[in-house]
Amino acid sequence: MQEVRRRLQIFLTLFLLVTAIGTTGFMVLEKISFAEAFYYNIVTMSTVGYGDIHPTSQASRMFAVLLIVMGGATFLGVIANATEILILKRESRNRTRKVNMVLGVFFSEVGHRLLCIFSSHDHTINGVIKDLTVASNWSEARFATALKDLKRYKAVINAGEFDLTELHLFLNGRRDFLLGLLENPVLIEHEGFSDTLLSVFHVLDELTNRNSLTDLPQSDINHLTGDITRAYKKLIVQWIIHMGHLKREYPYLFSLALRTNPFDKNASPVVMD
Repeated sequence: MQEVRRRLQIFLTLFLLVTAIGTTGFMVLEKISFAEAFYYNIVTMSTVGYGDIHPTSQASRMFAVLLIVMGGATFLGVIANATEILILKRESRNRTRKVNMVLGVFFSEVGHRLLCIFSSHDHTINGVIKDLTVASNWSEARFATALKDLKRYKAVINAGEFDLTELHLFLNGRRDFLLGLLENPVLIEHEGFSDTLLSVFHVLDELTNRNSLTDLPQSDINHLTGDITRAYKKLIVQWIIHMGHLKREYPYLFSLALRTNPFDKNASPVVMD
């Protein structure tokens, strides 16, 4: 997308430059007004050639030929690249929808439960609870502020406080589901979510490769704490991004997500008056 935008800027600059030169040239060579010269320049560059205005001298004819060659190329370049940007934007929107569909399934099956487990052992969560207690009246700007704050958030948790056996059983029971998500081609271009999945799967691998999850040395507890913290922080960021998407695109799904917010102690799926 950035490369196409850069090409469009180049072609647009050239187009404006050729337009300025062409309009000025016809004003001088044909002794016509600015409006007529501008019109003459555009129909020449676009190769429309209505015939209502035509060169009256050899110099004007050569100038028109030059404009057709140079102006036509820049005119087509602007149209082609602008069209390509519109197509890419539509494809990007479609990919975003598909990715967020997968995100929704992930949080429904795995992510929501993990956020409940991890946040219950987060000793500093009160510092960012305002950014996690999403409300129905949140604006795009409020979601952006929350995302900025959560990306900088330094959670303080301790793997020694977890029931690691229970965590392992939960993740291991969803191993095939997580593997299926990692193989999903829709996620290839979504680096943030892919990294989140890998961090969660890494926690599962770490737990699986230990013969016992009890009486672990402090050094190993510290290592697991780092892995769990990494997954937790990435999950929080993806969760707030997903909530923003639901708010924009799927109000009915957003309503349920609000009523099952893992960070809101008062949240309830039961709709009350």
